Amino acid sequence: MAHNVTLIRGDGVGPELMEAARRVLEATGVQFNWDVQDAGVDVMEKTGTPLPDAVLDSIRKTHVAYKAPITTPIGTGFRSVNVAIRKEFDQYANVRPAKSYPGVRSKYQNIDLVMLRENTEDLYAGIEFEKGKPETIELIGWIRGKQPKAKIWDDAGISIKPISVTGTKRFAKFGFEYARKWKRKKITAVAKANIMKYTDGLYYEVCREVARGYPEIQYEEMLVDNMCMQLVQKPELYDVLLCPNLYGDILSDLCAGLVGGLGVGPGANIGDNSAMFEAVHGSAPKYKGQNKVNPTALILAGKLMLEYLGEADAAKRLEQAVAAVIAEGKSVTYDMKADRNDPTAVGTSQMADAMIEKLKAKS
Repeated sequence: MAHNVTLIRGDGVGPELMEAARRVLEATGVQFNWDVQDAGVDVMEKTGTPLPDAVLDSIRKTHVAYKAPITTPIGTGFRSVNVAIRKEFDQYANVRPAKSYPGVRSKYQNIDLVMLRENTEDLYAGIEFEKGKPETIELIGWIRGKQPKAKIWDDAGISIKPISVTGTKRFAKFGFEYARKWKRKKITAVAKANIMKYTDGLYYEVCREVARGYPEIQYEEMLVDNMCMQLVQKPELYDVLLCPNLYGDILSDLCAGLVGGLGVGPGANIGDNSAMFEAVHGSAPKYKGQNKVNPTALILAGKLMLEYLGEADAAKRLEQAVAAVIAEGKSVTYDMKADRNDPTAVGTSQMADAMIEKLKAKS
């Protein structure tokens, strides 16, 4: 059976990464019907938006998206395409494994963490009030009336941090079901409930309630600042991290740093009726068209997609091929060399070719 998948080529180095990743996934022998779509800054002039309706329509039909990196402007311009897709399809659970692969340069070894991040609530809900606007001034006045002892600046911008019972419960259930499916032993819920008692406190309360239904899985709680220190000092003590949106975003980059960086960091965004798979890193537009960037993260995101599609054997073989190429260290991109100027480094396409050869050897 062929799987229907929306393939989003992205911008910057996205199209060349996606071409490499697509070839590797097809080399597993799994059949795909790719619906190729474009999104990002490269299509804005033509469509007037970085996220054309055709992309969303495609995902509504296929329910599965495989997405290359897309540029998100900092401080100005459009909101993240990634966030827009997650919200449109209510993909509330973000899965970001952080796993050591021999051959990847890192100060740590034998790391096997999974970061689970709630995708729809918290400060990333995007409920903001701009400084000086009438509604912001009105909100500040309301806060001052309700909290007369609170120090509120009249020149402030304000963000609202919603944490709900409904959103947290479905996310926590996803986390414990994930741990049960993949035979994970421990879940650590991360928040800052000693300061944000009514939001992060509620998050812990709901996670505890859900945890009682999974007695075989060890459950613990960790304040986010302590979690950062623990991960740097003794990451081997942790297994699955269950995080609200903001903390999960930050800690996922920290976890990626433990295993060599974002170049080996895949991500999945999963809801009840759809999923999107992507590399965690950005679009690196300065390297566009140079056949230079490491395709591993996007290929490993393909591994997560294969698992989601029920192609467990193909996913296993794909990961083994990726690991073998990295361990050999011959056909890898410059960022995986001890010397980044090593003339033996290969390009994006050539690294994919090496992985395809490994897959053929196992078939």
